[in-house]
Parts: sequence; structure tokens; C-alpha cells
Amino acid sequence: MPTTKNKDGFIPSHGGYMNLITYQKSEIIFDGTVYFCNRFLNKRDRTFDQMVQAARSGKQNIAEASMASATSKETEIKLTNVARASLVELQLDYQDFLRTHKLTLWTIDHRLIARLRELNKTPNANYETFKKAIENPDPEICANTMINFIKITTYLLARQLKSLETAFLNEGGLREKMTKARLDKRNKKQ
Repeated sequence: MPTTKNKDGFIPSHGGYMNLITYQKSEIIFDGTVYFCNRFLNKRDRTFDQMVQAARSGKQNIAEASMASATSKETEIKLTNVARASLVELQLDYQDFLRTHKLTLWTIDHRLIARLRELNKTPNANYETFKKAIENPDPEICANTMINFIKITTYLLARQLKSLETAFLNEGGLREKMTKARLDKRNKKQ
């Protein structure tokens, strides 16, 4: 969805979520989670649905927040935080998978974490950039890749929330813009 611009009114530009790095990364997380669940979990297992829904919620709430930003900064902030919370829930599911399958949760100094961080710096990185790790036949590599990816995305979402907070404090919300637009129009008539 392209950014919706309104140069003549009080409704600010909004949308453009596909350009947000958090949305792009959450799309990779969703696709990777669908792959992981199909590959390593039983479809009848409740965790299967929960993981896919948590990944979907992360992605969809970023998009919804971006669209809601036109009329409610509060909703934008809340939905961005819901996206982050959903991804943290998903991260815990991946960690539970590793623990219950007696697999290793990688520490920050693991050699493959360094490789993932290197790949993460690739401009316009997409699912294909990480496919070898995400679709690795070893569930330990796949789960740790997804955990690392989620950590990066939730960090970026925390920064996005801080930016939204700062923008609200500096620019205000829709009510303030509506009042200002109405007063400006009234003053022009006089």
C-alpha cells in the first residue's frame, strides 16, 4: 500500500507500511514461521497454530498501525506495541521448541549469529537472503535463525515506538491538528 498523502487537509500522510523495515522483516518472520511449522511441527499441535498466528499478528499489526496513523496516533502506538508483543510470544515458542527438543539456544557469540548479522546488513534483504538458514534441514539452525531475526525486529520495533512517542510529543495528535486547521481557516476568513 503506497503512502496516502493529504497536502490540503489536516489528516497526515499515512500508510506506506511496506516501506517500513519492521514490516519487511516481519514478513520474513511470518514466511519463515510457516515453513518451520510445516516442517517441524504436527499440524494438529496447538503450538502450530499459535506460532503462525503470532507471526501473522506481528506483521498485520505493523500494517494496521501504519494505516491507523492517519487518524489516531494512540492506535498507531498501541498496534505497533501489539506487533512487538506478538513477536516476543513467537520468540518464546521457538525457545520452548529448542529446550523441549534438547537443542541448543545460541548465545550472542555463536559463529552463525555473526553470519546472520552480516547478512542482515544486506541492502533490501528478503526471504531469499536468509533462505539457506531459515530452511535449513537442521531444526536447531532454523529455530535459532528465527529467534535472532525476531530479536532484531523487536529491537527495531522498540526504536519505532520511541520515534512515534517523540513525534507525538513534538507534533501532537489529530485533535490538535483538527483544531489548528479549523482556527487557521477561521482566521483566513476574517
